[in-house]
Amino acid sequence: MTKADLMENFDDAVTVPGLRLALLEDHLRSLTQDGGDPGIPSKGRWWAAATAGTTGRRGTFLWGRSEWATVLASYARAYDWAGIPAGLSRPLKVALVSSLVPTHQSAVVGASLRSALVPTLRLDVTATMQETVAALKGFQPRVLVGYASGLLPLAAEQLAGRLRISPQGVMSASEVLTPQAAAELEAAWGTAPFDVYAATETAGIASPCRYRNRHVYEDLLIVEAVDQAGAAVPPGTTGARILVSVLFSRTLPLIRYEMSDSISLGGRGCPCGRSFTLLEGIEGRLEDILHLPGRQGTVNIHPNVFHHVLDQAAPSGWQVIQEPARLRILLAGVTPGSTTESIRADVEGALTAAGAAPIPLEVGVVEQLERTPLGKAPFVRALVEGKDRR
Repeated sequence: MTKADLMENFDDAVTVPGLRLALLEDHLRSLTQDGGDPGIPSKGRWWAAATAGTTGRRGTFLWGRSEWATVLASYARAYDWAGIPAGLSRPLKVALVSSLVPTHQSAVVGASLRSALVPTLRLDVTATMQETVAALKGFQPRVLVGYASGLLPLAAEQLAGRLRISPQGVMSASEVLTPQAAAELEAAWGTAPFDVYAATETAGIASPCRYRNRHVYEDLLIVEAVDQAGAAVPPGTTGARILVSVLFSRTLPLIRYEMSDSISLGGRGCPCGRSFTLLEGIEGRLEDILHLPGRQGTVNIHPNVFHHVLDQAAPSGWQVIQEPARLRILLAGVTPGSTTESIRADVEGALTAAGAAPIPLEVGVVEQLERTPLGKAPFVRALVEGKDRR
């Protein structure tokens, strides 16, 4: 079942008689237009959140009371497995650097958990660095959570001595965390980050234990890594997409729901003692692959082609944007010794080696990367007639 299938048949898929998509859309619209509290459920019964809709029609999802409790528990589990406990004597002070869009699931979760036990500071990833640094220094979080693209500039501020916070844990979510980015975060805060895997449709999918091994939440959902034809791929093999069945979603059943993430599942067994399947790798989404003219037809360019060149040259972040007649490469700063011209030449060489035909490249240094409506900064974006293919 795809998101398009679900949204076209939403009112038939919902298992509660009389519950309609229009009711939930009205509720979400009120949050955006009237500034309502995301933590208050629609009609006192239904918590709802929406995706950004950058891959087409946005998806709307809902949960009843017991289902929403499970959603919250799935996110709390990430802290527990990471060895970051919370209790009456030690509140879990969380700073979240992501989106402030009230229909985003993080906003609904944050509003639902708001209490003295979980003091939460939510910051807009698009705010100025000066504002973000000042807020974090004043709050002094125990846990820093955010998009990888939002955490990297903060790591640079920490290393430069301008931030000065000492979080017990740093958690990256919602974007691919590369080894280079993970190393930057560890250098800034002296501890390897925890790479959490979650989605609006499913809530938590997998999170790391203290050994930084990600375990799939197999008591909450079934995750299948499959190829383009929908056949399961062997352990250790990266699939083209995944199919998820959410075991606790009864109000809006999601059975073999298709997500375009490319992941590889491993075996079992970890020093932490958990028996859940390991999530070995997350390589992004199908939309991250660019389709460029090649010397012998169209070639598919995986983001790794750019990672090999740009991770070292622009450790604070980069982005490749495909437009109809060119590629724009945005760099959030460059390492000493690198120039935009040398980077352009390196990218050109990498694309040629991958089989792509010559294409105009524009390379520039920017203060902020371009972001989606929910504040994410994907490594690769393909624009078709000015619209985001994602």
